[in-house]
Amino acid sequence: MPHRHPHSLISLRTCALAGLVALAACAPGLDWREVRPEGANLLLMFPCKPASDARKVEMQGRTFDMRLYACKASNQSFALSYVDVGDPALVGPALQQMRESLAAKLAAGAASAVPVQVGGMTPNPQALQQTLAGKLPDGASAQGAVAVFARGTQVYQAVVLGAKRDSAAEEGFLNGMKFAS
Repeated sequence: MPHRHPHSLISLRTCALAGLVALAACAPGLDWREVRPEGANLLLMFPCKPASDARKVEMQGRTFDMRLYACKASNQSFALSYVDVGDPALVGPALQQMRESLAAKLAAGAASAVPVQVGGMTPNPQALQQTLAGKLPDGASAQGAVAVFARGTQVYQAVVLGAKRDSAAEEGFLNGMKFAS
């Protein structure tokens, strides 16, 4: 048997693990596709075909038009919502409000937030990601993750929720976002 350098075994194990993660993300029920939401200038991967909707929302004492793209697959809900707040001074507070209002709706115990990085985003200290565990309004258990970030005056919220966390699906969705040039 040929002698293998220890680093080659680590690389082989790393590749094998990466392959298993990729297979998990491609599990039945998840049909990943690139989506370019209208007016968002963002590219992201959804594991199902999202429906779009628009609604009025109140943020920072003002009413805005918010766009929403969402779908369900493998007992998980995937959603991206975004709104242009029009004023750079409102971006940080809007990001904080988006993240905190979701946690409040779920009566969620939220893990500490960590910085989020989306290729091409505008840096902001309120651009954060965190896991959530709580209950939906109907009392059903909900676990998942939320990420909020901005580009210019447009603020975004990406969410993955289900009865149980699916780390591979969360990673595929939340880490698969980038802004078009």
